[in-house]
Amino acid sequence: MTNDTESTSDTETILAGVRQWAHENEVEVDAVEDSQIAVVLPGEKKLKTTVSITIAARTVQLQAFVIRHPDENSEEFNRWLLMKNLKPGPVSFGIDALGDVYLGASVPRDRLLGELDSLLGAILATADSSFNELLLIGFRTGMKKEWAWRISRGESTRNLAAFADVLSGDDNEFLEQT
Repeated sequence: MTNDTESTSDTETILAGVRQWAHENEVEVDAVEDSQIAVVLPGEKKLKTTVSITIAARTVQLQAFVIRHPDENSEEFNRWLLMKNLKPGPVSFGIDALGDVYLGASVPRDRLLGELDSLLGAILATADSSFNELLLIGFRTGMKKEWAWRISRGESTRNLAAFADVLSGDDNEFLEQT
């Protein structure tokens, strides 16, 4: 059993290792506390994923917000998440009390720094590859409305360009038919 001084020193070493990884990978460190640090990972579909790394007595927990609770199709949305959790891997989806979606991973303290790159890579890849699909399942109506609103006012649709084929068709009931 370690004493509090050894545990504090070990925690500081882990935090320093995470900061070093962030520096080497040109990744922003968003917050640092006594036993917690957050790094901001740049993505493509999900532009950034903030990963909170919390150091506990025996393990380190990594958690990243992915997307808020769906506006519609909750059952299909949650089924999709559960099916993704069936695939083996270091990260899994979870939801909080509001239904907001997170990715999580857990690793023993002494293994974090050796596995940090692969864990953060898995979190980023999963968040990024899942984001657009989750948007389409849980927010399609809102996206259709926003597309139609932007078109009707001549506004840019750049932020929705990845979904143009879904939003610009005849099945968008919010577009004015000419």
